[in-house]
Amino acid sequence: MRNRQRGSQLGLLLLASQLFQVGLGNVPPVTLAVLGLNVYLYLFPAAPLMQACVSVQRAYWFKEWHRLLLSPLHHADDFHLYFNMASFLWKGIRLERRLGGAWFLYLLSVFSVLTGVVYLVLETLLAELTQDQSYSMQCAVGFSGVLFALKVLSNHYHPGGVTYVMGLPVSNRYASWVELVLIHITAPGTSLIGHLSGIVVGLLYTVGPLKTIMKTCAEGFITSDGYAHTRATYGSGTSGYDDGYGRYPRYQQYPLNRARNPTESYTGGLTEEEQIEAAIQNSLNDGGQTSHRGAPPAYGFHFPEEAIAEEIRQRRLRRFDS
Repeated sequence: MRNRQRGSQLGLLLLASQLFQVGLGNVPPVTLAVLGLNVYLYLFPAAPLMQACVSVQRAYWFKEWHRLLLSPLHHADDFHLYFNMASFLWKGIRLERRLGGAWFLYLLSVFSVLTGVVYLVLETLLAELTQDQSYSMQCAVGFSGVLFALKVLSNHYHPGGVTYVMGLPVSNRYASWVELVLIHITAPGTSLIGHLSGIVVGLLYTVGPLKTIMKTCAEGFITSDGYAHTRATYGSGTSGYDDGYGRYPRYQQYPLNRARNPTESYTGGLTEEEQIEAAIQNSLNDGGQTSHRGAPPAYGFHFPEEAIAEEIRQRRLRRFDS
């Protein structure tokens, strides 16, 4: 059955707990809708995982282009979904408030497809350069490419800050690249090329022609130009997130020269974004410490297509045994 139970569903419970800590009223509508869509397609997938992941072999050789739409919205199991959606939650809150809901939805739609296209291009180049066709058969699934693209945007819109990676301060300008390498080293099975594709797409938007192209195509339909500063009021959140993922390296952002404000007496001196970041981390610390041993790597998966089913089965067995 398409809605069969998957493991203990602890990842879904953690995600639900996270949403309640942040407060549904504090989550902008597009972010909440996209998060809900990912959860729905996890519970009721549009296609089996092996038919949803994207690879050069399947998408280009066999012309299964629909995989570009399916792959970012499907996840291997509940922890894969949880880590990606927890990361998306704070990025979405921050960026949707800055860009406006219409432009943010447009942005997510373009990024979701374009990260898959860039992934196919990079895998094709690797196969040609190395004369190793196994790159053409590597199949990726998950929202991670989009997350890396959004991280590039978030750092672009919040310059001058630092991200602490394993206790060492890293400029926001280079945080995505450091995170790319560390996640690949510490979380075997993640897609280096998939994550790199997201960074490339983010750079195409922030310093390349993508934003101009999108504005031209959307002229007359979407009023936002990508610099909308009208901030919707969703209430004051009590929580927030860093980019730490349990057993993976922790990344915590702090703006430089943060100004004090009159609300510090009851917010602990944290900005709204930092409050959101803090609650998500609390959820990880309180609810998921023992469960991460069997959890899949954060972000997306990258694996030979024929090994997908066996890999998922082994991960679930390890989590059950633990």
